[in-house]
This record gives sequence, structure tokens and C-alpha cells, in this order.
Amino acid sequence: QVQLVESGGGSVQAGGSLRLSCAFSGNTPYCMGWFRQAPGKKREGVARIFNGSGRTYDIDSVKGRFTLSRDKDDKIMYLQMNNLKPEDTGLYFCAAKSSTGTCSFDQFEYWGQGTQVTVSS
Repeated sequence: QVQLVESGGGSVQAGGSLRLSCAFSGNTPYCMGWFRQAPGKKREGVARIFNGSGRTYDIDSVKGRFTLSRDKDDKIMYLQMNNLKPEDTGLYFCAAKSSTGTCSFDQFEYWGQGTQVTVSS
């Protein structure tokens, strides 16, 4: 079992920055990720990380702007978001997958409650 708690959301103007945090407890997941859901849209994966290697994958729309990292000792995952755009607005979720192997966005098993990010133009 993995428990996840997000924090760090808020409201900023376009071009601003936010850092989201996800504290996890229980067994260390095989991989973790961030998802977002904009109003009226489906939830989409944003970035994911393999906890063992630290290797990360981002979707094209956030490359060069978002950086995912984690501190295994403190059991926290971060999403540093720079140069935010209005289209980044949404409810951001932290997620985790315990089983090993692949780590695609449709395989995550555990979810946090979400933290709101609002970017105004």
C-alpha cells in the first residue's frame, strides 16, 4: 500500500512558477508520476519517474518547463513548474505504481486527492 498527499498548488499569472510536492508513505513505489485534469477534460499524464534509477519522462507540452524529481530518503516527489501557461490550469494529482516492469500512464494504482493549479493570463 502507498499513501500519497499533494501540496503546493495555487494561483499564479502566466510566466510564473509553482512547485508541487507529493509526500508518500508505505512501501516505496516502483514509479511515480503527476497527472492533471482541466475542467471538462480527461485526466492526462504529465510526467513520471522510476524511483530506482531516477529516470524521468515528460509529455511534450511541458518539456523544458516542468522538472520532476524525488528525494527517496524524505519520501517526497516534486514537480517544479516554470513559465506556466493558462493551459496548465487544472487539478494536479500525484500517483504511484508498486508493481515492477513498465510504467506507462495507464498503469498507476494509487492516487492522491489532488491540488489545484490556476494560471491566469
